[in-house]
Amino acid sequence: MLGGISIWQLLIVLAILILIFGTKKLKNLGGDLGGAVKGFKEAVNKEDDAEGESKTAQNKVIDSETKKDDKSA
Repeated sequence: MLGGISIWQLLIVLAILILIFGTKKLKNLGGDLGGAVKGFKEAVNKEDDAEGESKTAQNKVIDSETKKDDKSA
């Protein structure tokens, strides 16, 4: 049981959805939903990559400033 909903209740709801929308529309809806989730994941990964690159760039600046100070001493 999933939160008080039995498998039979889920099957009945699925059958009603198929009768109302048809399998083709449900298939298209599933594809659209999958594409949206994939796009969301890619956007999150790009944001994480950009954040990581920003930190790397900051570390390079700090390292180069340290090297300049070492040469002048």
